[in-house]
Parts: sequence; C-alpha cells; structure tokens
Amino acid sequence: MKRRNFIQAAALSGVGVALNPFNSSANKKRVESIRGTFSETRNKVLIYTKTDIEPARIFHITDTHLSIDDERGKKYREFSKRMAKGYNVNSHFRTNEKLSAKESFELTLNLAKEQKVDFLALTGDIFSFPSEAAVEWAFQKLTDTGIPFAYIAGNHDWHYEGMQGSEKELRSIWTAKRLKIMYQGNNPLFATYKFRGVRYVCIDNSTYEIEPDQLNFFNEQVKSNEPMILLIHIPLFMPGRPIGFGCANPEWGAKTDKNFEIERRERWPEKGHSKTTYRFYDEVFNAPNLLTVLAGHTHQQSLDIKNGVPQFVSAHNATAYYADIRISTLPKYSK
Repeated sequence: MKRRNFIQAAALSGVGVALNPFNSSANKKRVESIRGTFSETRNKVLIYTKTDIEPARIFHITDTHLSIDDERGKKYREFSKRMAKGYNVNSHFRTNEKLSAKESFELTLNLAKEQKVDFLALTGDIFSFPSEAAVEWAFQKLTDTGIPFAYIAGNHDWHYEGMQGSEKELRSIWTAKRLKIMYQGNNPLFATYKFRGVRYVCIDNSTYEIEPDQLNFFNEQVKSNEPMILLIHIPLFMPGRPIGFGCANPEWGAKTDKNFEIERRERWPEKGHSKTTYRFYDEVFNAPNLLTVLAGHTHQQSLDIKNGVPQFVSAHNATAYYADIRISTLPKYSK
C-alpha cells in the first residue's frame, strides 16, 4: 500500500480477552457497537472491532534509539555523548544475535516490506538524541518501504542532555528543527492518520504531561464515533506498575525522579501532574470507540486493561522487537 493511498487528517503469551463494555448504561450501546475482542501471543496481537473496516496489519515500532551522527552534530557532542554510547550492541529479541540499533531498524523495516505490512506505528525514542543524520536516514528508510506510517516523539528524540531550557521549550525547538519531516506536515503534538476505517490518534506525552489543546484534540476524535487507536510514548498509569508508566501516575513528581541528574534535565515538578493530564487519563479510558493504546518507553513488553481498554507496551526496537498487530472486523458468528 503506497503512502498516497491513505488519508492523513489534521509480555504475555497466549492471552485472549474480551473487551467488556463500561458500566455506564449511556455508553454501553456505543461500546458494544465498536469493540470486539483482542488476543496477544508473544509479539503478535489480534484486535477486533464490531464495525465494518478493511483488515489491516501494522507493525508497532518503538525505542530504537538510533545514534547515527555526522559532522553537523559535532558542536552538540557535549549534549549527545552519553546517549551516543548506548544501544550500539544489542541482542536480537528472538535469536540473541548481536546487532546495532541501526541494523535492528533496517531488519524490522525490511521484514515489514517483505511481508507487505499495511501501516507502521512509531511511538517515540526512535532516536537517542535529535541528530540530523539519524532523522534523515530513518525517514529515507521509512519512505523506501512504501508503507504509510505515523510517528510521535519520545523524550529522547528531542532531548540534548544538559542543554539549557525547560522540557517544553526544548521539545518545541527540536521537533521543529530536526524532527519536522517525521510528522509529514502534521502538528508534532497531536495528529490523526485515518487508515482503512481506523483513526490512529497521535498524542505527544514525551514530557509525561498533556497540554489543554491535546486534550481538546483527543476529545474531538472521540466524537467521530469511529474506531480509534491511541499512539503515545509514555504508558498511561496502571496500578502496580513502576514509575515508567508515568503519564497520570499519582506518584510522578520530584520525589520519584531518580534520573534527572544523569539525564541532565529539569527535575519533575514538586506538585506532580496537571489537572489536564489527569483529565486526559480519564477521557482515554472512558472513550467508547478506543480499541487500544500503544506505547513504549519502558523497553519491556506488557499488557494492562482498564475499563475494557487494553494498553499494549512494546519492547524496544533496539533489539529488533516489533509488535505485529492485525486489526479486523469481528466475524459475524461471534456473539
């Protein structure tokens, strides 16, 4: 499927779970008309909706941590030197073969092309720092597949360690200066890619927080009543999970920020999350047309379910890991 053929708008093994409707009777009919079931086996996921859509196979790719650089990045080396040393040698998630992050990304894209995958969902930290060389290389590799893709940034994609400025300021600067081509003309903070009857809604939560315009955008997508998949980098809070599940985590804040010194960034705020972030969390898990949340950041495969909505977190693509997700209409004989 060529890029021009889609519309752009604006670890558990062997698990099978029904997507139960919410308790709210007002939402029950809408939920039952959209959600079907899902199952997960290793890195393979099946998601069904009760609406009529064209079947699609997607690869969820996250946390590759490419550190490709050239002379253009020389003056930024004091800010990139630590992350440039990471993920240069990794073990393949299946074979344990040693390979670089660059080799892992190429291997995954070549497989997607060979197997005629329909869509690529990239949920951040594709880059270890905002290197021009890395972004250009990755974008060209993605373009060469001929497969449409959606991208949202992770916290490393725009972060030069030790550079002055708040996280919001630095994200604004480097998403515009370096990551721009990855957004394909869309807003870096929020966008929707509509493909084969499903809305892939991208929300950048790479600062762990949600902005009011992002919340408003998400709520507008919910009003469509069309099947949705939410793409974010940092997983949404789940009870019992560590602080890496940090978006709307009530424990998130200065007291739990253990890495601000080594990452040379501003410390998380004493007050914790904004009211907007908590409201976004509630809106996500009460969205009747949301099929699933796809996230990364933790580098470990996991699955959680809240209000019938599954949140799949994929392991890091630095090991060539990808989630192979197939989305289709629930067979008519299923009750």
